[in-house]
Amino acid sequence: MEFAKPLPEYLVKRYQGWKATTYAENKSWYKRLAEDGQHPRAMVISCCDSRVHVTSIFGADQGEFFIHRNIANLVPAYAADGKQHGTSATVEYAVTALKVAHIVVLGHSSCGGVQGCFDMCEGHAPELDEKTSFVGRWMDILRPGYERLAPGEPKERLRALEKEAVLVSLENLMTFPFVKAAVNDGMLSLHGLWNHIGEGSLECYDPGTKAFVAV
Repeated sequence: MEFAKPLPEYLVKRYQGWKATTYAENKSWYKRLAEDGQHPRAMVISCCDSRVHVTSIFGADQGEFFIHRNIANLVPAYAADGKQHGTSATVEYAVTALKVAHIVVLGHSSCGGVQGCFDMCEGHAPELDEKTSFVGRWMDILRPGYERLAPGEPKERLRALEKEAVLVSLENLMTFPFVKAAVNDGMLSLHGLWNHIGEGSLECYDPGTKAFVAV
């Protein structure tokens, strides 16, 4: 693999700093994690956006969350077609092997993926409509959410679509037989959250009011 290069120096220094401080101060904890395996209570499905720091938001330590990240925190509908499905594979592993008690779908403000879907559905991003666009085909998952948007200002509709990304994913999670069975048996709960990056606020979907409310 002649294309692989040495790690950039700034990352090497950051690693060495972590090893000399955080790791050194918690060495027994890391050894325990290595020997006992992982036993996370929750799975978090979040966006790849570098501004979304899942563990920091909840003050979580290593070993607490089983985290999967993709563009716009989307979960596709269940499809047992024998093909390769990264997100679906992580959901299956979390529920059937790790037996997590909670699955949290975490959306956020200013999501580039959601913006791309919005532009594509509005007819302003023809490049995403191309069959060769991996991003476009992935964002097709969110088209049902776009179709549910109420008329209004583009900014308001975009914010609503960010939250629809969470709802579409929750709906699709329930198309997985093992997820539905675990939920019905009371062994698993699903949660939809939306984080405003700039304000640091967090909203949770309330099925009673069918709205996102402040946590």
